[in-house]
Amino acid sequence: MATTAEYRLGENTFARGWHMIADASALGKTPMPVRFFARDMVLYRGESGTPHLVDAYCPHMGAHLGRNETSYIVRDNERIQGESIRCPFHGWRFGPDGRCNHIPYSDQKPPSAAKIETWQVVERAGIIWMWHDAEGNEPDYELPAFEAWDNPNWVRWVIDDLGELPQHPIEVVDNMTDFAHFVPIHGSRDIEYFYNEFDDHVQWQMFGAGHRTLVQEGEGLLELDTWYTGPAILQSSMRGTFPTHMLITHTPIEDGKIQVWHALMVDMGRKATEEDVPMARAYQQASVEAFAQDFEIWTHKKPCFAPLMVRGDGPTDKCRIWYKQFYNPLAQAGDFQKRVNGRHTLVDLRDAAKAVA
Repeated sequence: MATTAEYRLGENTFARGWHMIADASALGKTPMPVRFFARDMVLYRGESGTPHLVDAYCPHMGAHLGRNETSYIVRDNERIQGESIRCPFHGWRFGPDGRCNHIPYSDQKPPSAAKIETWQVVERAGIIWMWHDAEGNEPDYELPAFEAWDNPNWVRWVIDDLGELPQHPIEVVDNMTDFAHFVPIHGSRDIEYFYNEFDDHVQWQMFGAGHRTLVQEGEGLLELDTWYTGPAILQSSMRGTFPTHMLITHTPIEDGKIQVWHALMVDMGRKATEEDVPMARAYQQASVEAFAQDFEIWTHKKPCFAPLMVRGDGPTDKCRIWYKQFYNPLAQAGDFQKRVNGRHTLVDLRDAAKAVA
C-alpha cells in the first residue's frame, strides 16, 4: 500500500472532509464496529434513532464497546440506554459527548479522564456520514443535500458495497481529469466535449460523447456532469430518457487502503411506484458494471506517484494540487484553491461549431 507521505500530499495522513462510514439500513439496534482512518470505532443508534460514533475502547480497562455477544449487559439488552452506550466489561456508560455518565457499582463521580473520542455524524440519503479533520475543526463545507432522495419522482438507490481497494484514494480521484481513459476503458467515441472546473472544495468534470453500445451513432450524446464535493464524495448526473444520479464514495481504512461504495437513483418523470424499482435496479447494475471497469484497473495497478503526462491526458497535475488542500491545515486550503480554480478545457467541439456558424 502506498501512503500519503509517498504521494507528498501534505502533513496530514488522512483527508479533511465528509466520508461515508455505513449503509444506514445496516445500522439497527446493535452497535456496529467500524474501522476507518486507522481507528477502531463503534457506530450506534441511540434510543431516539440518532446515530452516534465513538472510539471503540473503554478507557477503564480497554474493552471493545462493540464487540461482545456473551456479556449479560448484551444478553439483557442494556448496552444502549437513551443516547448512551454501555461497556460490556464493567458496565461503564458513555454519552454521545464521550463522557462517562454512570458507573453502576461505584458512588464515585466518574473521573474526568473517563472519556472517549467522538466524531460528528449525519444520516442522509440512506447513508451515515462522518466528518473527519485531524485538526478537530468543525466542518468548513456542507455535506451535499442529495435532493433527489426526497423527490417522489426518483427511485431511491440501494448501496453497493464494493469492498476494500488496496490503493490510496488519490488513484480514484485522478479519474476526474483522466480524459484519455474514456475510449479504451469505457467505450466512449466521438467525444464532443470534456473539461474540468475547480471551485474551491468542489471539482467538476463535464463530459459529452457517443458510446459503442449505449448510444447509437447519430442519436446524440451520453452527457454526464460529475463532481466531487470534498475529497471523497463523487456525484454524477446523466441526462437521458430516464435521468440518473450516481454516487461513488470512498473512505480510508488505513493509509493506502480504502472502502468503496456505489449507488444510483433514477428519475421516472412522475411519481415513482414499486413497479418502477426493477428497471431502476437494472440501471444501477449497468452503472456499477461500468464502474467496475475502473475498479479492476485500480485493483491491479501499482501506485502512480508522478504521472508521466503528455498532451491529451487532461489536467491531472491540477487535480492533485486541488486534492492537497484536504491534507494540509485548513488555513492553507485557499492557497491550493487559488492555484487551480477556474475552467480547464481539453476539448469542446460545441464552441467550434458555434464559431463556424
